[in-house]
Amino acid sequence: MPIAADDPRLTSAFTASTARYDDVPFARAGVSGIRLPRISLGLWQNFGSGRTLDSQREILLHAFDRGVVHVDLANNYGPPYGAAESTFGTVLDSHLRPYRDELFLSTKAGYDMWPGPYGDGGSRKYLMRSLEQSLTRMRTDYVDVFYSHRVDPETPIEETVTALADIVRSGKALYVGISNYPADLTRRAYELLAAEGVRLFVHQPRYSLFDRTPEADLFPTLRDLGVGSAVFSPLAQGLLTAKYLDGTVPADSRAADSRFLDGSALTDDYLERIRGIEGVAREAGLSIPQLAVAWVLRDPVVTTAIIGASRPSQVDDAVHASKATLSDDVIAALEPFAAPVGAAVR
Repeated sequence: MPIAADDPRLTSAFTASTARYDDVPFARAGVSGIRLPRISLGLWQNFGSGRTLDSQREILLHAFDRGVVHVDLANNYGPPYGAAESTFGTVLDSHLRPYRDELFLSTKAGYDMWPGPYGDGGSRKYLMRSLEQSLTRMRTDYVDVFYSHRVDPETPIEETVTALADIVRSGKALYVGISNYPADLTRRAYELLAAEGVRLFVHQPRYSLFDRTPEADLFPTLRDLGVGSAVFSPLAQGLLTAKYLDGTVPADSRAADSRFLDGSALTDDYLERIRGIEGVAREAGLSIPQLAVAWVLRDPVVTTAIIGASRPSQVDDAVHASKATLSDDVIAALEPFAAPVGAAVR
């Protein structure tokens, strides 16, 4: 059950559930020694100025109680930039500090963060200074994995990778990852890191029923290299929910207030697809979001699915989905409504 607004855990010392590892399954990330929960909590949205600290803390504590111990952040998650890391740091200090060794924390740098030429991209200066700032906001002396958030075409990949390797050697990150890198540069980053004596731990791509781009080249590369993947946007920014089945945008939906999604996405093609997916989900005894999460987890190359949550029940839905096994018939029934293999719905 969700934590009630007046629950003493929100205002007093937090004692985690003794059953926190009984629900969500874990999977090994590639050939590393790390197992991650099949569901991870991403703070990309819902952890900025538009939400109260109490509501954000409630989600974080509830997720931890369900075994969702991997929390994914980035330097510019908010708004404003840095807000998600600061919120997490507050909750870590007030409630989760005794459990730091049970948490697996990630953050990233690569996109716009501060003014001037050194606040964006993949340079050594930006990555290293960004991580220092992130650690301050998160109130921790290290993260478990630090990502290069994107390819920077203006910075040699050798510089980016050397900075990542030095960050591991400094102890400020235990592992390194990359996000939004194509297959060829993923292999190049892997090789350059190996030459530095550091293994590429994980790749973070966008992946969902509506965006199967990684299936073409990236996933085969990750399998070959033994690298795990933590996929984001498994619900396609909320399109893989029942919110838009009638073709309208509810006032409290993401499409109503997000710069990443708006009502223009509700095309006739989308409505045909989502209504078809809803029929398959109903036959499978799952909600649309549960089916969407279970679908991305069907492939062993996917270590974990990073979900966003605006309420604790969404964490519960994802945990339930992580334990579902989709039959071949269900997977086949989804094909007409999913993006083509290796492509995205436009």
